[in-house]
Amino acid sequence: MSDTENREEKSEAQASEGLGLDEAMKAQHHPMDDAPMPQEERGEEQDDMVLDPENFDTVHPADAADHLEQMSLGQQLALIESITPEDAAATISEMDSHHRVELISRLNPELAADILEQMYPDDAADVLHELEDTQRERIVRRLQKEDKAEIWHLYRYDPDTAGGVMNTDNIVLDPILTADQAITFIRRQIENEDIEIPYYAYLVDEDDKLVSVLSLRDILLSKPGRLLKDLISDQPVISVRFDTDKEEVAHLLRRYNYLALPVLDYEGRFLGVVTHDDVMDIIHEEASEDMLGMVGAGQDETVDTPWRSSVAKRLPWLLVNIANSVLAASVVHVFEGSIAQMAILAVLMPIVANQGGNSGQQSLAVIIRQLAVETLDKKKSVHAVAREARIGLMNGVVIGLLVFCVAYLVTGNGVLARVMGAALGLNMLLGAAAGATIPLMLKRMGRDPAQASSIFLTAITDMAGFFIFLGMATFFLLH
Repeated sequence: MSDTENREEKSEAQASEGLGLDEAMKAQHHPMDDAPMPQEERGEEQDDMVLDPENFDTVHPADAADHLEQMSLGQQLALIESITPEDAAATISEMDSHHRVELISRLNPELAADILEQMYPDDAADVLHELEDTQRERIVRRLQKEDKAEIWHLYRYDPDTAGGVMNTDNIVLDPILTADQAITFIRRQIENEDIEIPYYAYLVDEDDKLVSVLSLRDILLSKPGRLLKDLISDQPVISVRFDTDKEEVAHLLRRYNYLALPVLDYEGRFLGVVTHDDVMDIIHEEASEDMLGMVGAGQDETVDTPWRSSVAKRLPWLLVNIANSVLAASVVHVFEGSIAQMAILAVLMPIVANQGGNSGQQSLAVIIRQLAVETLDKKKSVHAVAREARIGLMNGVVIGLLVFCVAYLVTGNGVLARVMGAALGLNMLLGAAAGATIPLMLKRMGRDPAQASSIFLTAITDMAGFFIFLGMATFFLLH
């Protein structure tokens, strides 16, 4: 049989009979169907609500997860064992990872497997990634063969890549289908499979290579009998490889304002889709990681993280900070004689170091935020550093003049006032340039640009501030 006949047979199978698309879409659950009342109207009602098996299906999974996390582990286990696996899967998917791991690991492996089978495959794969090896193996052995294959397929991908966050339940169509045949097939998939409401349909050839992407609106508005291949536009398809970093996937979705992005292998075969709700989670996660990493805390740390784990993650960077503080103290020690001769230097020098640090923190925040939304090439990086340096210089001039006036009024010493103003301005310039440079250097080295950037910046501005101020004071005031 020829390829054309094969594809026609495949198209006829996809176009088999069933309910209309509008009826299928109505049958599909939509969040607005049972949307909760506004927060201001339901605040106390939600807080006072008692979660039990009788009212569980009336509570949104996200709210149920919040209530579940407030219970003891024993109460969590009792409640999960008393509700359906479908309700349990929806709720556990919304829980914080630490609570989720603790709960899943204590469940009967048979029940845990039933719950994972009711989750979307990408969520189930995320849960398996979080479990210890022995717990994971006990649950995986009890999964149904088909579910195991689908979940394990996603589990093999790095969780920080497009493959690790993609969903494999998608609408895949043959380009030689007609619009009405496609609608019939979409209806049947929504009816018979537990898939998320689709945003797009993905056209693939006989080798499963992605040909184009069509919105459901384009298909619904097409005249009956029109071939899908005739709806394909000339614009190139925006897609990502399975090993693309998930941050880059988030950037692309935000750049092109898509609701989903197809994921391909290196041969162009269609693997799955990353949807906008996954991207919202990615953006929130990366923002939290950057904020925590800047100060040397664990990048996945929350108030629910075991305290021993938090100590292990924070302690190394605190030791680095101690080393930096010792270096800064050694700079002060070099000028011990100058401080002994003019004690007011000890009062003024923290101001110089502190202002340099504040100037650097501003630049640091801007650059890290920029790196979070786009990749800076060499030219843009140089421009960014130069820009921050100019800002630091102008701020330094203004603040330096202000401090000069205040220092002169307080001390009556014009030379000391000039030294104070000049040192403060120079350290603010240095802080701004360092704050822009540190994350760019870490990025070029293949490290997270937010990882403890603040600690290194503080070390630079403290040492430089003390050295510049005390050095200038020694040269102009004491010699």
